[in-house]
Amino acid sequence: MRSLNLTSQRQAVYDVVRESHDHPTAADVMNRLMERGCNLAYGTVYNSLRYLTDKELIRELKLGEAASRYDGRMDDHQHVICQVCGRVDEVMSVVPSEWVKEVSAETGYDIAHAHVVFGGVCPECQSKRIR
Repeated sequence: MRSLNLTSQRQAVYDVVRESHDHPTAADVMNRLMERGCNLAYGTVYNSLRYLTDKELIRELKLGEAASRYDGRMDDHQHVICQVCGRVDEVMSVVPSEWVKEVSAETGYDIAHAHVVFGGVCPECQSKRIR
């Protein structure tokens, strides 16, 4: 079992990420902490996010954007990102085992895990196009 040192600052950051369903950036986490009356330095927030990621309590998502996003859900799932507004949603579909076998055969890698990111246009942006 990994040993945890959840300071009050780390716990506050963890709570914000875990309670968020929109995959916040570090800046989003900082703003939400301030809304809760927590005044943490940016360095503390970034260091807390790194610690929580390293301890596998949260997941860092690098989705081709400038800023990483953070996910409090650690179960196996994928993501879809809107190419218009940048919204990120979870996809609960499992990566087909055939894909994993094909990637392994093509690359020679022993595949430990897969994370697929889909790109498209979210329902809200689609509705704006129609008008």
